[in-house]
Amino acid sequence: MKKSASWTLCILLAGSTVAWGQTASSRNTLQNRQQAALMAEAFYEVLLGELNARQSNPGAAFSLLLDAATKINDVRLYQRAVDLALQSRSGDAALQAARAWKGANPSSRQANLYILQILLALNRLGDATEPLRAEVDLAPAEERNMTLANLHRHLAQVTDKKRAASVLEQAIAPYLQAPVTASAAWTSVGRVRLNANDTKGALDAAQKAYQADSTAIGAGLLALELLEKNVPGALDLLNLSLAKVQQPELRLSLIQWQLESKMYSAALDQLKDMTQAQPKVPQAWLMLGLLHVDENRLEAAEVALKRYLGLVQDQANPSQRGLAQAHLGLAQVAEKRLDEPAAQSWLQKVDHPDFVLQAQSRRAQSLARQGKLAEARSLIQNQPVDNANQARGKLLAEVKLLRDNKQYLAAHDLLNMAVLRDPQDNDMLYERAMLDEKLNRLDDMERRLRELIRRLPDQPHAYNALGYSLADRNLRLAEAKQLITRALELAPEDPAITDSLGWVEFRLGNLPVALALLKKAYANQSDAEIAAHMGEVLWQLNQRDEAKKIWREGLQKGGDTETLRETLRRLKVDL
Repeated sequence: MKKSASWTLCILLAGSTVAWGQTASSRNTLQNRQQAALMAEAFYEVLLGELNARQSNPGAAFSLLLDAATKINDVRLYQRAVDLALQSRSGDAALQAARAWKGANPSSRQANLYILQILLALNRLGDATEPLRAEVDLAPAEERNMTLANLHRHLAQVTDKKRAASVLEQAIAPYLQAPVTASAAWTSVGRVRLNANDTKGALDAAQKAYQADSTAIGAGLLALELLEKNVPGALDLLNLSLAKVQQPELRLSLIQWQLESKMYSAALDQLKDMTQAQPKVPQAWLMLGLLHVDENRLEAAEVALKRYLGLVQDQANPSQRGLAQAHLGLAQVAEKRLDEPAAQSWLQKVDHPDFVLQAQSRRAQSLARQGKLAEARSLIQNQPVDNANQARGKLLAEVKLLRDNKQYLAAHDLLNMAVLRDPQDNDMLYERAMLDEKLNRLDDMERRLRELIRRLPDQPHAYNALGYSLADRNLRLAEAKQLITRALELAPEDPAITDSLGWVEFRLGNLPVALALLKKAYANQSDAEIAAHMGEVLWQLNQRDEAKKIWREGLQKGGDTETLRETLRRLKVDL
């Protein structure tokens, strides 16, 4: 508080020097004598106010500083008065000071913003119309659309979401009609409606935003958010917007959503189109390269990732995160080609703090492949961490190392210790269940997965894991199908879950249905396990040549081929 007192006094002294200097040069002027007297009074009030603040008497401090601010109309003193009122949790006093500030300085955006934020904090939504409009009115013309587009953020924490949408629409009514601002204004209204779960109203606002300016990005981004909520009509609007919007951010946002939704085939198509149409957008090449890595398309991955590095090398401030991701991706390509020196070379370039542990984990995996598992574990164990989240990541990395090297019991024991420290960690619980399966502790696996379903009823992974485990063992197939169907309802585009449903249909004897599902899964993610399942269905349908073709593709793609190789051994197939 001592620092605050000296700061405030410096403000006053800086302002008073000129005034007192003027007084000295014209002592006989009444106006200057009055000004000097005001400055002296204000100086005394600030001094006394800060003393009261130091003595934990914010109410008295507030009154004195507000009076001083009013006397000399000093912006910083007004702000100090507002801050003191807020510190003492007196919303009404803070509002009084902010309004006095705005009254003395009608064009002050800062004062208006304080008024708006205080009103919303006090839940006085009905009084927020004027400051909401003023927030836009006071913005420079070149910033007005950006201000409108972000206006919804102020209302994000309001309790009455529906009323918030109405208040906003009323506040910015003139801007909803003006051609220059209508798109940004309707976008903001749409976001507040969406926050109120009024998806129909939000879509209507997005359509109006698009109609006002089809080249603006806001309507498309809002349509994407509506698409995530499966709102009918959102996809049509998004496609219209994509055809008009030149900024790559909209398409990149769509692709990111597709990847998160496990719509890999659709994301791949978008990335191919984008890298052709806009070849100088680095992020598109990075995303394409990493997707190719996941799909074991090694040559294509290398080309895309090196193209990314080429595009960013001349940038003044390239994304360090992006560079780390590209180097890790190229290391994975080298690993899959069994080129350990090249892999290590790429890993040495990874220095972003979010990816250092991942790089160390890959180095550890390399040591394990050389039969140096103990050394590999030490490499991970000796990795320094700065917080609990990093420590958790390090433990999971060691568990993965052990699991990948079939040290299931050691991995399980390590997880047990972690779970004892944090029994509510859902990721740890899931990993334990998967290790229970590897150890053939099926009762434990089921118990843990059902606990996860209880904790996270809207997450698909536990449903799918339990359903697939039952189906793979040809147990309780009706229940298995029910579990997997629920998982697919929660993640309708996930190829792994579609694969599970195809597999349970195969176990039920529904071969044509199984084949259709597995073909869909394989088209979206052509990995070895799905290839194993689809090939087996084809084999049972006496489409032997096609089965062998799919199996060969699966082996060529690499990755985890354990299921595929076991299938070939069981069916006594020689490729």
